[in-house]
Amino acid sequence: MEDALAKIRPHTRSPIAHQKSPADLLQALESTFKDKGTDRTPTAYFAALITTLDETIRKKETALGDGDILPAELYLLGLVSPFVPHAVMQTHLNTLLSLTAPLFPSLNAHAPSMRSQMSLYNAIFCSLDRSQLDVPNVRQSFATVLQLCVDPRPKVRKRAVDLISDVLSNPPSPLSRHPYAQRVAEWLHTSLQQASTGVLSKSKIDGRSSDSADVAIHLLALLRPVLPNLPLEIIPSIISVLLTLPRLGNPYLSQSSYTILSDLLSASLNFGAQSGTGQIPTVLAAVLASRPPKSDATVAPSWVRVVGQTMLTYRSADAEGCAAAFLKSWRAIWAFVESTQTQVRKAAAESLESLAQCITLPMAQAAVNEPDDGRSDLRIVVAQVSQALDSFAYAQAIEPRKSATAAQILLLPLVEKVADLRIQKNFEHKEAADAVISTAMRVVGPAVVLNVLPLNLEPQDRQAGREPRAFLLPMISQPHPSPLSHFLSYFVPLSERLFNLQKEAEAGGRQAEAKVWSVIVSQVWAGFAGYCHASPNVKSALTPGFSQILSQILYNQPELRLPVLKGLKVLVESNLAVVSEDHSDTKESSKYSTPITREEAAENVAFLKSQVESWFAVLFNVFSSVASDTRGVVGDVISVWANIAEPQEISKAYRKVAELFTQSLQRFVSAADVQQHAVTTTMMQDLLILLLPFLNTSDATSLFRVCLTEEVLACRDNGVQKRGYKLLGKSVASGKLQVDVLGTLRELDSFMTGLSPAAKRDRFVLLSLLVPGIPPSSMHVITSLVPEAVLGTKEPSEQARSAAFDLVVAMGRKMSEGGVVKRQMLDGMDAGATEAQASINEYITMVAAGLAGASPHMISASVTAISRLVYEFKDIIDSDVQANIFTTLLVFLSSVNREIVKSTLGYIKLAIHTLSVDLLRPHLTELVPAFLTWSHDHKNHFKAKVRHIFERMIRRFGWEDVYSAAGQEEAAKVLVNIKKRKERAKRKKARAQDGDDNEEAPSGKVATGDAFEDVLYGSESEYEDTDDESQVDRHTVPKTKSQHGVRLRADNDEPMDLLKGVASRVANAQGNRRRKPGMDANRFNVDSDSGKIVIPAEESDSDIEVSTRKAAGGAYRESITSVDGFTRDAKGRVKFNKDTKKRRRGNADEDGDVEMVDDTVESSKKNKRRSEVKLGHEFKAKKAGGDVKKGGLEPYAYLPLRQAAKKKGRDRVGIAGKR
Repeated sequence: MEDALAKIRPHTRSPIAHQKSPADLLQALESTFKDKGTDRTPTAYFAALITTLDETIRKKETALGDGDILPAELYLLGLVSPFVPHAVMQTHLNTLLSLTAPLFPSLNAHAPSMRSQMSLYNAIFCSLDRSQLDVPNVRQSFATVLQLCVDPRPKVRKRAVDLISDVLSNPPSPLSRHPYAQRVAEWLHTSLQQASTGVLSKSKIDGRSSDSADVAIHLLALLRPVLPNLPLEIIPSIISVLLTLPRLGNPYLSQSSYTILSDLLSASLNFGAQSGTGQIPTVLAAVLASRPPKSDATVAPSWVRVVGQTMLTYRSADAEGCAAAFLKSWRAIWAFVESTQTQVRKAAAESLESLAQCITLPMAQAAVNEPDDGRSDLRIVVAQVSQALDSFAYAQAIEPRKSATAAQILLLPLVEKVADLRIQKNFEHKEAADAVISTAMRVVGPAVVLNVLPLNLEPQDRQAGREPRAFLLPMISQPHPSPLSHFLSYFVPLSERLFNLQKEAEAGGRQAEAKVWSVIVSQVWAGFAGYCHASPNVKSALTPGFSQILSQILYNQPELRLPVLKGLKVLVESNLAVVSEDHSDTKESSKYSTPITREEAAENVAFLKSQVESWFAVLFNVFSSVASDTRGVVGDVISVWANIAEPQEISKAYRKVAELFTQSLQRFVSAADVQQHAVTTTMMQDLLILLLPFLNTSDATSLFRVCLTEEVLACRDNGVQKRGYKLLGKSVASGKLQVDVLGTLRELDSFMTGLSPAAKRDRFVLLSLLVPGIPPSSMHVITSLVPEAVLGTKEPSEQARSAAFDLVVAMGRKMSEGGVVKRQMLDGMDAGATEAQASINEYITMVAAGLAGASPHMISASVTAISRLVYEFKDIIDSDVQANIFTTLLVFLSSVNREIVKSTLGYIKLAIHTLSVDLLRPHLTELVPAFLTWSHDHKNHFKAKVRHIFERMIRRFGWEDVYSAAGQEEAAKVLVNIKKRKERAKRKKARAQDGDDNEEAPSGKVATGDAFEDVLYGSESEYEDTDDESQVDRHTVPKTKSQHGVRLRADNDEPMDLLKGVASRVANAQGNRRRKPGMDANRFNVDSDSGKIVIPAEESDSDIEVSTRKAAGGAYRESITSVDGFTRDAKGRVKFNKDTKKRRRGNADEDGDVEMVDDTVESSKKNKRRSEVKLGHEFKAKKAGGDVKKGGLEPYAYLPLRQAAKKKGRDRVGIAGKR
């Protein structure tokens, strides 16, 4: 509410009457609150406005013109009422109705006041209980608003629709449906029936009549949002009326009717209303009987979609009845596939996909049991689709996708025909064909598809004339039902043969051929993950021999290591997902179905558990052999296999790795070569990090003790330190061990001396995890952590800074929970110091002690930490503490250190955004002049920062308050400039919106994801890109893709058969835009004997050769004469050339254009003549021809005296233009 009122207050000086009147009324109310000491609560505003409205009506000041008091009162009431408590609205219901209900007739002619009235009644209706909804005045008011839903004025109609929708979606407790829902449904049914029959009564409000189609459109606009809240028993009657609306002949009305009809059928099905689904056959028959023309791009897409949606609903309600109507619906939609309109064909393809989901198992069984020439519905559909692929009439509809189904026997011939089209030379819709084949591969598996579509990759296949199908290889990587044994029997031998061909090509020096075989082998193994997805025969397929092959690939072939690792990971994850019935862990699980049951998956998991030990050994060896930047993938596989390992296997692996880590650490401490042993030590730490989530309590405790030592946390290597702190943090976060927080903090404090910058981030994370465990009686420990955390907020690493901020906030939360701060336990404090209660105010006092630091870095860090605390705990910090912080930090704006000023600017920016206006307004007279001193400083972007802060201040406090606090006239010019910039930016934005109404303007604000960072460092300037005053607005015209019709591509020497294979000759591009190979070579002359390109002798010298010959021998001269050259004195010392104007002019002459060497002698003489620059040439008019010239001068051009005085010598020109 405060944000809404803040936008009204600045309009007290507005010249527009209807803006000034609410602002004046609001100012009067708030001044009354101030005089009486009343808080500005929604209830206070509401009571004051009701009193004012009562007085206005008693005085009969009911004029509704601009600037009158009644529209202003209604506007503020509509603005405040949504925030008023429901109990207050219920108590004053009679008063509200007596004052506002009689105003409806008079407000009908004034749309703005009517909208304000409806905003008020929206809050009234939503706040009433069940008994108050039966009050006659309430029911009458609701009926009045209901009639406004068909008002001819769009804004009034939209506000009424929003009111009805909000009321019905917020029923009074404990009802689940609003009592007015039945009334709205009956009114909608009656009104729609009158509109469909053309019998329209005049409006009860304004007496105006409207066209039947227009009223029906308005009624459908209301029906769409309130549809989920209507009673289900009214749905059949509304469906019956909707079927009659297309008869009115309005295209938009027909489209809306069909769309809402789909929604109604879906709603009746989702809520189990048999009354709606029972009349689906009638609805389907009526829709099929009202078929629009194929060329109707407006109604046809909606009609086609409603048929598909009706069939889907029909299938869920009555599968047998849907199967009986399947063929008729298919033929009705299929006729639209050959439409010339793209959107109609697209809608038809989507509807056909919906119909494909209506195919039931009995339909498929009946089609399979019939002979090949059977006449079942499904065989007719498949034959129709197969014939359409070769038909010229349907060729242009190939591009929309067609999904394969599980009917393997029926659709595999169709998939084979699509694959044959795919390998045609001139077939352009290869992506669509790939989608069909990929769907078939996903549904029936590669084991079935490859029997019909062999790969034909080997040389003997090419020699036999069989076309290769390498495009099938990327499709086998998706999950499919084929067993893992098929990969072992088919692809593993194939990869071995292809690998041998690669080696033969490399031995023969055919590197290009070897690369081709290498890529194919990689694609073969990329499909390994698809076979691992919930494979049914893992136990029989993952034999010791196959496991040895996989191990050897992991060890010896780095290019195949990634797909094998991915397969091993999917092998475990997919079976675990099936066992837990949680398919969200597997990728695209909603799209792919698993071919195994939970029992089979459990057997697979049990078998994989028996293989964990051997695979741990292989994966650990691979982890130690790969580079550090590629260990992440191996680590993910180790974590997945550790998830199914038995506790004794994990413990055994941990002890082995921990022993190796201890040995490596001992050798590392005593070794002279740090780098060699550091790699092994960090690698062991990475393995421990992977195993840590699966350790038991005893192993986690031992690991914690091993890492909490000087050898790890004060190690000479940065990586060992960093991983040591990470292990400690993860151990504490796991919750598996009891940590002595105070003892751990003391030990960590002793390791501060050798702390590496790379380990600070993980140290801050560890401290953040330990702080919540500090006992309430030992809160003095936090004081020792404050300096480290505060200085951490200025770390160069972003992650370290973020962790330091989290530590600062964690300590603040711990202090806000209460406790005792024993000041006598602090260093440097007297033994008789009193104890203090822990609180957020006490904590801010601790942090503020850093403001007295000796270094500017510490002061700046303290200001930044205080800023974060103020933002995080603004609601619980005392106002006195807030005021003291603000006044203290305000002093630092006058500092000469830029680092301190930069942090202070950030705090002030945050304070203006966060703190209350009443707290900041008294300090404007000090704040604004302090900012103005930095408004012209460009270093560290201070000028931009100050401008952005002033923008926030103007939005928060208003222009008048900020400008009056500026003081000096020169300083106030900065604010005037900011105001002009803002107005200019608004005009520019308005022009851009007027020019590009249909385009969404990109937002200039980019959120960082951290609310504090966005407030502190984010720029909310509305015109930060308007610094360049000379920048010209350029309205870019969006490039629209030209629409070309479908055409046939004719080959030069090939006759075209329009009866077969026409799909491979369909093209969507323009005929003259198709680029042919060798087109650019036609511009050159070619030797008829050798076929080589002939270049004339006079054109053989390139520009590089010419410039090289000219530059030959000039290097020495350039080193002597150029600005960048140098010379040596008698002692051999280098002396660089001075940067003089003469040398710069010489360099500029040498860098000039050297290409115009063939010009005539006359033109070269003209180029040598320098053009005389006249005095005052910079003031000459750019667009016009200039003033009347006399004696070659501009007599009226302004010329500064200092410029004229600088001219020396005989060519000096006087002030009056005389020499």
